[in-house]
Amino acid sequence: MDSKEKNFKDNGSVNADMIANSMKAQGRERHRENTRKINRLWLWLGVLVLIAILLYWLFSIGMFESLSGVANG
Repeated sequence: MDSKEKNFKDNGSVNADMIANSMKAQGRERHRENTRKINRLWLWLGVLVLIAILLYWLFSIGMFESLSGVANG
């Protein structure tokens, strides 16, 4: 094996390692992006639930009932 063949084999393995590392990095980035999207969805779901609880609480104490005229009394 001459030095050119040895260099080619060495560079080939380096390129394969670089491709593998690049693919791992791309996978990690996709995972982070998907995690961000899921976290954002959970955050908005929590906000909607809190708004629903607030509206239920306000109606239960009668503040909106008396203002909107829903209660007959």
